[in-house]
Amino acid sequence: MTTLPDVDSARALAGALVAERLAACASVGAAVESIYHWNGAVETATEVPLCVKTRAGLFAAAAAAIRARHPYELPEIVAVDITHGSLPYLDWIRAETREPQDL
Repeated sequence: MTTLPDVDSARALAGALVAERLAACASVGAAVESIYHWNGAVETATEVPLCVKTRAGLFAAAAAAIRARHPYELPEIVAVDITHGSLPYLDWIRAETREPQDL
C-alpha cells in the first residue's frame, strides 16, 4: 500500500506496476485527508491511496519501483500479509506477476 498526492500520479504508478508485472492489479482509492507529523509540524494533505496486489517475493522489486517513481521524499510503502484468501484469486495474482529477471 502507498499514498500519492493526486489521482493522476496514483494512476500512473498503478499502470507502471501492472505493465511491469510487479503487480497483478493496483486499486486507486478515493481521496482521503491525512494528518501527520512532518519536519516538526503537524501537516494536513489530501492523498489518494493505492492498493497494490502482488506476491511477497516481489515486495522488494515493487517497493524499489514505487520509490523510483514516487513524488514524496518519504513515501509510504507498507505490506500486509494475506492470511486467508480465495485460492483462485491468489493463483491469478501469481499468474499475472513475474520476477523482474523473467520479463
